Amino acid sequence: MINQGLFYLSWLVDHRAEFEHLVRDRLGATVAAQVLWSGPRLICVAGDYTRYDLHAVREHRRSIDLVRYRFFGRDLIGFETVAAATGRMTQGRRGQPAAPDRSVYGDRERIAELAAAADKILLGLGDGITKVQRKHYGAYRRLQNFASICPPQRTKVHVYLSLDPAEVDLVPGFTRNVRGLGHHGTGDLEVRLRTERDLERAQDLFRASYAAA
Repeated sequence: MINQGLFYLSWLVDHRAEFEHLVRDRLGATVAAQVLWSGPRLICVAGDYTRYDLHAVREHRRSIDLVRYRFFGRDLIGFETVAAATGRMTQGRRGQPAAPDRSVYGDRERIAELAAAADKILLGLGDGITKVQRKHYGAYRRLQNFASICPPQRTKVHVYLSLDPAEVDLVPGFTRNVRGLGHHGTGDLEVRLRTERDLERAQDLFRASYAAA
């Protein structure tokens, strides 16, 4: 299944123009313009995977998620991400340029990639995590909400965590106490992500908020 999915993903990258025309014809030019080609992702859904599958996707140059499904009785089904690898788009045969290797996310596409990476990290913190998409943010919950991600802005992504800001060493420009301030999402600690380095140092805060939930 993984090999077949990779074939489809390569076909999609090599037939970008055809896909864009299809989206434009079916959904309109506005939607077609919002398709991000900087990091296409393959999502595989199966009943289970072997350790060889998990290792293979982490070594691959493409972005691949392995999702396992489980049935609970006759009416419920659960989905769990068991592996997630973030690759980079390479040059297709039609000459699309490879994504530039920049540490600072200075444009919308790169910020969107940063938000997607934060999403994967939050969903991969442990078992029992669900994501609920609200109108203005995505909420991540265990028994209760522990994180929220707002739609990426031009130069940054706002993440809100259910942590007490008084117990965190606040860093200007990176973390902020928003208790009592109006904002989308839930949580009193605001984390601003602008670079990959920001995401790396935010992971300890992500884990702490998850543990508190």
